[in-house]
Amino acid sequence: MSRKVLITGASGYVGGRIREYLATVTDDILYTTSRDAAQCRTIDRCRYLDLASSDDLDEVLEGIEMVIHLAALDENRCIQQPQRALEINTVGTFKLLHGAIRAGVRKFVYFSTIHVYGSPLQGTLTEESCTRPVHPYAYTHRAAEDFILAAHDQAEIDAMVIRMANAIGPPISPDVDRWTLLVNDLCRQVVTARSMVLRSDGLQWRDFIALEDVTRATMHLMNLPREVYGNGIFNLGAGQCIRIVDVVELIAQRCQVTLGYLPQIHKPHPSPGEAPAPFTFSIHKLKSAGFTPTYCLSRAIDSTLEFCRNHFLK
Repeated sequence: MSRKVLITGASGYVGGRIREYLATVTDDILYTTSRDAAQCRTIDRCRYLDLASSDDLDEVLEGIEMVIHLAALDENRCIQQPQRALEINTVGTFKLLHGAIRAGVRKFVYFSTIHVYGSPLQGTLTEESCTRPVHPYAYTHRAAEDFILAAHDQAEIDAMVIRMANAIGPPISPDVDRWTLLVNDLCRQVVTARSMVLRSDGLQWRDFIALEDVTRATMHLMNLPREVYGNGIFNLGAGQCIRIVDVVELIAQRCQVTLGYLPQIHKPHPSPGEAPAPFTFSIHKLKSAGFTPTYCLSRAIDSTLEFCRNHFLK
């Protein structure tokens, strides 16, 4: 691959791993971060970019052929700062998209979220399913999707929306502040406290996909021809859901294998009659486009436990 690729949010949890993976197949990557302007200027191929401002946008996009856009406020900051979330996740994406169109960028790949389908997730969720986001993280992404898909439909740019499920796997650095994510939090608890404390009864269902599959899927999808896009949306997940309590048990089992001890598990008792229904996150379209996730969750948990042991065990 010799195309010049711009990755936004490339110092984040998913973006960092995608940048790391693409760097193994091409040297022609430019990436942006909004975290530390001074530090970014000292790193080759890194540019500081504040999506709330468009001052440097045209310069950053000059010569770029493909944009992979992941920069966004996370779910916790979206709750704390919903207006800022709108400025970054929605308006910032709009500015980046139209900057890309002005610059003649050929393809725009946008990472959205499974949570645009609503809460709780229920039924069979396909790319044609109705969306009903209730969280500022979800509805700011959903609003951004509309601009992207409209530009795609009007042939202003080849654009794609990826609605991603819950990712599992270690970040590129312990400084990536995503230790509030469920599996990351539990793996860190196991290493630092030899126990796991759940705030819920764990009966909720989730679709978890290994970060290794996310990176490979990104590479596959960014190379698809336009005629394969359909409505421009792809669900990206494992395609099967699992209860949180079962993930907890799996982490405990992998801890015994990987670290040599079985951690204690503490969780509230379920409420009488509580039994959340499973849902189906359909990845039929993804498979039809030639990609099937293959990386097992056990390996993703093992690598996360080992990462936590290497970085957080005193």
